[in-house]
Amino acid sequence: MGEQLAALTGLFFAAFGAATILPFQSEFVLGALQAAGAAPVWMLFLVASIGNTLGAVVNYWLGLGIDRFEGRRWFPASPQQMARARDWYSRWGVWSLLLSWAPFADPLTVVAGIFRTPFWLFLTLVAIAKSGRYAAVIWLCKHISWCAGA
Repeated sequence: MGEQLAALTGLFFAAFGAATILPFQSEFVLGALQAAGAAPVWMLFLVASIGNTLGAVVNYWLGLGIDRFEGRRWFPASPQQMARARDWYSRWGVWSLLLSWAPFADPLTVVAGIFRTPFWLFLTLVAIAKSGRYAAVIWLCKHISWCAGA
């Protein structure tokens, strides 16, 4: 039981970190734990999905408060970049959050906070996207021998 708890805790933090601005990949952790039989697959899926979704929520909350610093010299985006982001988000809107599963798309979750996407809608779309990615990883690991030992 202790090893299983340690594996699930590690997976949670890997998935959480991977959803933030940290350069981290949780798919390999999930695949390795699945291949090792560290916990039931449904637990691995649930823990990874919750951790990754909560990491995206941190990004959303950062976005809610970061725009007050816009225009300062150290702010990570220029006024022109912010204008492009506003235009892009107004065009593609909240549906772009369905791409939040992709490693390059973590900034979308910050942008959702900046542009005040309703939290319930944000959470729903991001949870669908993140859970879908982990379902695909689990399927690949099982059916295509993507992870070692599968």
